[in-house]
Amino acid sequence: MGPARKLGVIVLAVVTAVVPVQAEVQLPSLGDASSSLISPQLEREIGESFLKQLHAALPTHPDPIIKYYVSAQLNELAQHSDLRDGLMSVVVVDNEDINAFAAPGGVIGINLGLLLHAHDVHEYASVMAHEIAHLSQRHFARGVIEQRNQTLPTIASLLAALIIGAAGGGDAALAAISTVQAASVSNQLRFSREREQEADRIGMNTLVRANHDPAAMARMFERMSRAYRFTRKPPEFLLTHPLSETRVADARNQALSYPHKSYEDSLDYQLMRVRAEVHYQSSPAEGIKIYRKRLRDNPDDAPANYGLALSLSRNDDHDEALTRVEELLNINPQSILYNAAYAELLIEADRTETARAMLSHQLVLNPDNAPLSMLYARALNRVGEHEAAEQVLERQSRIRPTDVDVWYELAETAGLAGNVAGVHLARADYFYLHGSYHRAIQHLEYAQRLVRRVNPQLQTKLAQRIQDLRTTIRMQQQS
Repeated sequence: MGPARKLGVIVLAVVTAVVPVQAEVQLPSLGDASSSLISPQLEREIGESFLKQLHAALPTHPDPIIKYYVSAQLNELAQHSDLRDGLMSVVVVDNEDINAFAAPGGVIGINLGLLLHAHDVHEYASVMAHEIAHLSQRHFARGVIEQRNQTLPTIASLLAALIIGAAGGGDAALAAISTVQAASVSNQLRFSREREQEADRIGMNTLVRANHDPAAMARMFERMSRAYRFTRKPPEFLLTHPLSETRVADARNQALSYPHKSYEDSLDYQLMRVRAEVHYQSSPAEGIKIYRKRLRDNPDDAPANYGLALSLSRNDDHDEALTRVEELLNINPQSILYNAAYAELLIEADRTETARAMLSHQLVLNPDNAPLSMLYARALNRVGEHEAAEQVLERQSRIRPTDVDVWYELAETAGLAGNVAGVHLARADYFYLHGSYHRAIQHLEYAQRLVRRVNPQLQTKLAQRIQDLRTTIRMQQQS
């Protein structure tokens, strides 16, 4: 087994053995020298393993509209960055606290709560650009290179520290590694502070190229410091991204080096902030009260109108909810966010035929759009067209093969369509993406028995996949 493959097995072992706890990773940059030990391909494999652990440990947010916005905004920022390879996966964790993380191979995630705390798109983008910089500089690989002359357990603890740190670095997590290894964690945090400054600097360059306000980074730092000044435990983002007065001052000074100009906020971002607010409100009545007051103060407040519509729908006041979104659609009928919300509210109001027709038309204009497709499948299921819904979701599974929500919905829809083999195939992929290989094999074997006589070619493919998963399990057990 070569050095790269050995390191890959080490990573799998560390992730599996050390982190049954919550596991959000903010992983570290690199020059070309690191590729001799950790290639981009190996980083991608590590990222895939991390994703499985994250899905197994943390609740992700299934809202296709928010997921679409986060992914689209990140990909737009990445185009203005130094990132050579595209993003592999974008994850939204269902948590109100501030956090964002980057893992090897192009994985970036946020807590949904980041939308609540970043007051404008520029503050939000400053956090995202920072995470992209960690990836473009290959900080994870550099961290391993700096430890390459140390013993194997210390290298393993370096990798474990990165994962544990992203979970907030709690006492229970730190207790999982020995006293000797804990010393390496302390060293890694010192390296991390250096890389945080580098990610700030490179991230701000990305912000400017993407036409975002460079001053937003220092503004976001200051906002986080004020919000958590008197709390006993800072949010995970501040634990994994140590924030000092020097970093704030450096960000402020770097921003001053760019020409001063005015920057507009993004309406789409404010819509998604409101959507996150509604998700975390204790009751629809709370949202209705808040957004009606905002509209009394400013009748032209489109995000407040949007939030009121969502809250009204949750309260089963469907007529007014639809009227309010129709008003927004009349202003911008091309908006995917408005069209998706309108379709969502139509489905909730049991006006499913209208939703289906509208979504069918929108998908002609925006083929394979993720939220429109997911809502279209939902509408088709509501009117009993389960086979058509299954076809829509099968196509989405090919376009977004790492999206656990697609596989979950596909399994449910295949069951409604009477496709028992399809249920097991979709569930196999769902459990595979959670790192639950034994359960994935179980469902593949069920599917294999069902298709043996009717589709021998598929049966052969399933047999090979089962064998591959068993090999992966053996490798983990031997490491």
